[in-house]
Formats: sequence, structure tokens, C-alpha cells
Amino acid sequence: MELTVVVPTFNEVDNVAELVRRASAALAGRDAEILFVDDSSDGTADAVRRAARSAPLPVRVVHREQPVGGLGGAVVEGFRLAAADRCVVIDGDLQHPPETIPLLADRLEEGDADVVVASRYAGGGSAGGLADRTRELVSRGSNAVTRAMFPVRLRDVTDPMTGFFAVDRRALDLETLRPRGFKILLEILVRQPLRVAEVPFAFGDRFAGRSKASLAQGARFLHQLALLRFGKMSLFALIGALGAVANIGIVWALTSLGVGYIAAAVVGAEATIIGNFLLIERFVFRDMREQARGFGGRFAHSFLFNNVEAAVRIPVMALMVETWHVSSVLATAVTLAVAFVARFTFHSLVVYAPRRSAVRELRRSSVRVP
Repeated sequence: MELTVVVPTFNEVDNVAELVRRASAALAGRDAEILFVDDSSDGTADAVRRAARSAPLPVRVVHREQPVGGLGGAVVEGFRLAAADRCVVIDGDLQHPPETIPLLADRLEEGDADVVVASRYAGGGSAGGLADRTRELVSRGSNAVTRAMFPVRLRDVTDPMTGFFAVDRRALDLETLRPRGFKILLEILVRQPLRVAEVPFAFGDRFAGRSKASLAQGARFLHQLALLRFGKMSLFALIGALGAVANIGIVWALTSLGVGYIAAAVVGAEATIIGNFLLIERFVFRDMREQARGFGGRFAHSFLFNNVEAAVRIPVMALMVETWHVSSVLATAVTLAVAFVARFTFHSLVVYAPRRSAVRELRRSSVRVP
């Protein structure tokens, strides 16, 4: 097959028939298929099956019961299941015009690019379909920040935030991708050295339904940026910094109420140890939890280590206060900063280390059977 059009969908039931109609017309005469990877709860998959009965080209749908990785995970799943090596990714809301699909496919077939990006900001492109001026400013601002953070990998890309692009999956190492939410193209471009070309397109109005953009999606995007640019250690540091601020605030509040600084430091330490563990469990090491020991074991190891570390750190802090006459707040801040590297190393190598059974299973799965 010449081309697979991958459509990740989440509750787009009212857009399916029109998308299939327009995409089929645009692909007339091509050996192509449309593959929906659906995470919906509104009957989108059934709508795809209905549209497939009268479509002039093959239309398939895969409904994921466990939508790992959000839209990005759906796209990666589509790459794995595609009948063709050349794939075009398009959103299911028709803000990406299906009539542009042949332009992307033809440009990719020229052979000098691994990825062809449909750009709203290249010459002749337009972002007119964004809901209002505020969304357009947010889009342009996040686009500029992203390109500034990855000046080498994105030097030839004017719109790394788009979800409309063509790619030759043979150029991708799918196992290196860590899809999170909407911005799968950014994940692809940053993690792998690829040749990139662009074609302009006009971002249109949503055909039906409501936009999925939200503050939560914005937070996921910032999370993705941090992971791509700085990796786990940066998120660990960010959470540690938040914990340090909370710890300092607790010490300040309790000492202001007349509680001794040692007791205040103990309370602050225990509260932030628990809070930090829950945050790193959710945001930093979530991809390592499956092969690591159970939640209880992870918490116990983390809690024990952090308390031992605190048992060492608090006397040092007391020495700083009593002997060196450093303020209790500053002593808390300094000792927390010193403890950071030890905490990260221990959590990476011990708390979230793969179980022996997981390691054996991984080794068995890597053995090729003749």
C-alpha cells in the first residue's frame, strides 16, 4: 500500500463521516487507507465502521480500551499498525484540511525528507481556525518558546506544534518515543535526527464538537517540554524545589508560632518526604513503575532513605544554626540543596530499579529464536 492516513480520535463521532468523505476524495486514484486509532467513549468507533461500508478506499478502526500516551500514544500505535510505511497524521476535527494530504504525501515521496510538516506559519499558511486572538497568541508564543529550547533540532521547522504531518516510519525508532498528550510531532523531531521539509496549510474551523484544548493539556505540554529538554532530573529537581519551598514555609510557620526549629524541621521534612514521593511517582518515574517493585515497596524504600537522609541533614542544620549562627530558614535551604543529588541517584538506581523477574523477562524477550 502506498499511504496510510492515521487519524487519532477522542470523541469525534460527528466528524467521522465528513472526514472520510473528504479524505477519500482527496486520495482518489491512490493506493491508500484511512486508519482511525480511537480512544473515545461517544461511539466514534461505530461511526467509523458505518462510514467504512460506503467508503471508496479501505477504512479501519482500532479502539483502545487503555489509551496509553493520549493522542501521541494513539499516533504511535497507528504507525505500528499501518499497512504502508508512508503515513500522514491528521486530527479528526477537520481543522486540518484533508485536501492537503496529497501535498504532504507527494512531498514525502520526493525522498529528501523523512518528515514533511504541514505548517500554519510557513509562507502561505494560516492559523485562522484558532478560536480567538488569545489562542492564537498562546499558539505563537508556545511555538516560539519551543523552537528556542531546541534551536538545532527545530532549525528548519516553523510549526513543531502541529499535529498534521507526513512521515516515513522506516526513519523512526518507535521504541525511543515517549508520547504524552497532543504534541507527538515535537517528540519525534526532538528525539531523533530527521530530515524535515514543510508545506503551508490553512488551519480551519472545527467541523463539529468541542475543542480538547484545556489548562490540563497546557500543563502536559510543559511537562513534555521539561522531559524532552532536561529529562527526569529536571522534573525531580522541580519537585524537589517545590518541596523545599513547602519545607521552608512549614519551618517558618511553625517557628513563628513558637515551635522549636528542630521540631519544626522534623514536621516539615516528613510532610515534604511524603508529598515529594507522590509527585515523583506520578510525574518523574511513571514509565519505570511497571518493572519496579510494588507501590508499597517503592514508598517504603523512598520513605526510609529520606528519613535517614533527614536524620543526617537535621543535625548538620542544627550545627549551622547553633555554631555558625546561620538562620534556620537558610540552613534548611542549604542542606536540602546538598541532599538533592543523593536523593535522585538513590531513587533512580534503587527505588525504581527493575525487579529481577522483570530483568529476566526482558532478557528472554530479547533472545531471537531461530
